[in-house]
Amino acid sequence: MREEHVRLSDGTPAVIRPYDLAHPIPREALSRAYDKLSDETKYHRFLSAVPHLTETLLDHLVDEIDGVDHVVLLLAIEPEKGYDSIVGVGRIIRYPDRPEVADVAVTVRDEWQGRGGATALLAALARNRPPGVTQIDTIVSADNTASLKMLQRLGDCHVDHVGALAVRVTIDLPPVQESVA
Repeated sequence: MREEHVRLSDGTPAVIRPYDLAHPIPREALSRAYDKLSDETKYHRFLSAVPHLTETLLDHLVDEIDGVDHVVLLLAIEPEKGYDSIVGVGRIIRYPDRPEVADVAVTVRDEWQGRGGATALLAALARNRPPGVTQIDTIVSADNTASLKMLQRLGDCHVDHVGALAVRVTIDLPPVQESVA
């Protein structure tokens, strides 16, 4: 994926770019950014109370990114300013036992929510998904209506309750459109 210039719904110019495996975000920077999220945003990300990122979570969120089966995209407002300009992170991870299916997650800093950044990241993830992935299968908090609406825009969507507080969202993705250069 090349860097993609987008305009958020409020008109703010932004850049979506792939996570740079050669220059990973320091674990401490990711932990600091996570600590600044509201409790609600943290809960919606992990579907449980996770007040701080553990070493195990950091291993998954940083060390397991391979750019093929675990793809991460960053949404930055002023990328030349470094890590502090990143306002959102999206990831799509292929299930090892179901290579045509992937999980997806998007997190946007609280002060940038509602401006279209998560929608832009989710659409970019769908376009830049691991090869062969044709379906999303993810669990979302039942009260996270914004995420549910965004996911439903990706393709044919089916929602099942998996308890009082969560739903499983399955989406059949349309074929990836080849870009004309």
